[in-house]
Amino acid sequence: MSDALPYDTHRLRELAGEIIVNVRELSALGWTPATSSNFSRRLDGSHAAITVSGRDKGRLTEADIMVVDWDGKAVGSGHRPSAETLLHTQLYRRFPEIGCVLHTHSPTQTIASRLYAGVGHVHLEGYELLKAFAGNTTHEVAIDVPVFPNTQDMPTLAAQVDALLDKQCMWGYLIDGHGLYAWGSDMAEARRHLEAFEFLLNCELELRKLAPRH
Repeated sequence: MSDALPYDTHRLRELAGEIIVNVRELSALGWTPATSSNFSRRLDGSHAAITVSGRDKGRLTEADIMVVDWDGKAVGSGHRPSAETLLHTQLYRRFPEIGCVLHTHSPTQTIASRLYAGVGHVHLEGYELLKAFAGNTTHEVAIDVPVFPNTQDMPTLAAQVDALLDKQCMWGYLIDGHGLYAWGSDMAEARRHLEAFEFLLNCELELRKLAPRH
């Protein structure tokens, strides 16, 4: 632990390197256009490492990773965190087992968020890949991926997410016209969930083309 900072700077460098490698791969897939998206890792019991707002996610360096507390405030840095930081920190505060939160803007995620905004969720049932989500052991399960209205009022959106977390098990959610949040115990699990959502949402969009709903 640094004498000057309330977190382990060596651990921060380790997590920054992990974020950089993984986010560059997601950027290469076209999931982080125009400096969009944000990514974080739990640093300790009261801090998270998160990408600095407005940075090109395909060209991240250690200087583009900052530290925030559970209130979403910068710690030991003059950088500005993403306006959506509270959506990360609320998960870390509420669930000690969550170690990574990923937010992307792929075309599939964004289109699905628009198409299903009126219903308020995307229903996924019977897919083998549902077993990719932690705790699921069979395809004979159904999950509803929530779609929240987009807003610049992050405390309100965070409260809406919290209210739904009280009612159902979730591995991620969509924001209308925006993108997808997914999380897990570590980077590997969060990426597995993210990629599973991407695949399943794409399947639902393709099914709509083959069998349009009236």
